[in-house]
Amino acid sequence: QVRLVESGGGLVQPGGSLRLSCEASGITFSIYTMGWYRQAPGKERELVASITPGGTISYADSVKGRFTISRDNTKNTVYLQMNSLKPEDTAVYYCNANSLFHTYWGQGIQVTVSS
Repeated sequence: QVRLVESGGGLVQPGGSLRLSCEASGITFSIYTMGWYRQAPGKERELVASITPGGTISYADSVKGRFTISRDNTKNTVYLQMNSLKPEDTAVYYCNANSLFHTYWGQGIQVTVSS
């Protein structure tokens, strides 16, 4: 059974930081491209950041310079360090695992940036 379990979300003030974690089980983690997506109310789900098995990283323009994605294959975990958070970063954040043959999603975790 494949599970992607996100943690680390919550309420933070503008300018603050959060670190999201996603622990995977039931997959060969090291062969998957791992990504973080987000979906704000009334908007489509969008890719925030991704990291390939080889470590190639990409970011949405809106988060470049503020967010950092990383992975630890020994812990089957992908992280998203979010700094200088803005109200427009408020969304449900989803972990994604993608390979040539399979795609899996976490259940999502709420991030709210508000004073």
